[in-house]
Amino acid sequence: MVDEQWKKIIGRVAFLNCDPLFHGLSKEWNVLPAPPSWLTGHLLRRDCVLAPIPAADYARNADELVLVPEIGICSKGEVGSVLVFGSMPIKQMKSIALPTDSQTSVALLKYILNQEGLEPETILMGPDLDSMLEACDGALLIGDRALEGAKASPENVQMDLGQAWLHRTSKPMVFGVFAARRDTPIEDVRAAQEALLERLMQFETQPSQRQAVIEWSMSRSDLDYERLNRYFGEVFNRLDGEHKEGLEQFLVDACGLTDGSTFAW
Repeated sequence: MVDEQWKKIIGRVAFLNCDPLFHGLSKEWNVLPAPPSWLTGHLLRRDCVLAPIPAADYARNADELVLVPEIGICSKGEVGSVLVFGSMPIKQMKSIALPTDSQTSVALLKYILNQEGLEPETILMGPDLDSMLEACDGALLIGDRALEGAKASPENVQMDLGQAWLHRTSKPMVFGVFAARRDTPIEDVRAAQEALLERLMQFETQPSQRQAVIEWSMSRSDLDYERLNRYFGEVFNRLDGEHKEGLEQFLVDACGLTDGSTFAW
């Protein structure tokens, strides 16, 4: 990256779940969209000042990264976009295809299976529902692909991982965390975070902004207004104290992070 242009670049997940943070973002910021697991590499390579990455990726790179407070990709119960599909209940599945584009969902599903005493064979595959279900009894999908799969075949949704986590722990789930490199100047991280928080506050408090975000999302998906309006009540970008507790438990119990999380401030 030439000079320090990366300080004006914010990574974003190329899914609808970040739309409330990015719709109408000031032109002074450039946006780097990518799949969740790719963003971890971009962040570590200093391609952007901060980015939402899988919580499990943060656990693996906690010595190099810090968490950015107040923003994330969270749920409290049903999330609607992290789903296991199949034609039979999970307890009957002998094999489950796992996606290659997010380690958090994979770690969470493996944790839930272990807690339930289930041991299906798991196979990493590209995130294509049809090919996954041709090869395995079940398929885990995240993001827009999961939303669209549930719309097309609601009868094949066998587990919502956000709901499963809440049922087991009584805590919300944080699927994605916003992170920055530890050596990034704190004022640069704060500036990017404040730009995103300003968009989130507008979405939370102004009906016209919420409508604009939903219509923007509709233009980039096959989902209707009603489903997207409901979805933005299932997935949250506000990381509060209750979600931080859920994040800590996930990082320790499912990811094996012994020192817990470190926030930039």
